[in-house]
Amino acid sequence: MSDRILPPAPLPAPRAPVRWAIALSSALLRFERGVLTALMTLLVLLILLNVVTRYSGIPIYWVDEAAVFTMVWLTFVGASVMTRLRMDFAVGLVSDQLPPRGAKAMKVLATFGVLVFALALVWMCWVWMDPRGIAAAGFNAKDYAEASFNFLYTEHTQTLEWPTWVIQLILPIFSLSLTVHAIANLFEELEVCPRIVHPGFDVVSADAVN
Repeated sequence: MSDRILPPAPLPAPRAPVRWAIALSSALLRFERGVLTALMTLLVLLILLNVVTRYSGIPIYWVDEAAVFTMVWLTFVGASVMTRLRMDFAVGLVSDQLPPRGAKAMKVLATFGVLVFALALVWMCWVWMDPRGIAAAGFNAKDYAEASFNFLYTEHTQTLEWPTWVIQLILPIFSLSLTVHAIANLFEELEVCPRIVHPGFDVVSADAVN
């Protein structure tokens, strides 16, 4: 009698908190896709505007700074997306040499490490931006800076003259989105829910990019 390879048993239906986490991550991923498209379009337009105005002899001085800030936001939003799609960088020198159970344990541990990092980043952003402190100061940036020596809310960008805290909002946004995606990835790695396919993202591995 020849050996037969049985298909893996279907996973049990996930509990409500797991379903909510996966649904939230999927909705966030779809939103991030639209944000990525908008930011990439804006970046291209800013660069083209910069080239045209410079060659025309009437350069617009704030375009360079706007392009830099657009690239910063694009990088963080893209990093969040890559985390959910598991396209972030990884070193497989150890996990590639392990048996399947060991490799699976390493993936769970790595995903848990991403979650710990994301939660630590959330806490650091909370301490840094200190929303309770600025609210206690009546949202008066000068009074808050004098009391806390935190000058985040008094600084402005060089050419656009935007408040720097507006630009730096991407850090707490990224930390929260990274937390949501890390939780969803951890649930899938623990096999408490099936791994889902994300429509609209044709590139699902770093090898496909190359």
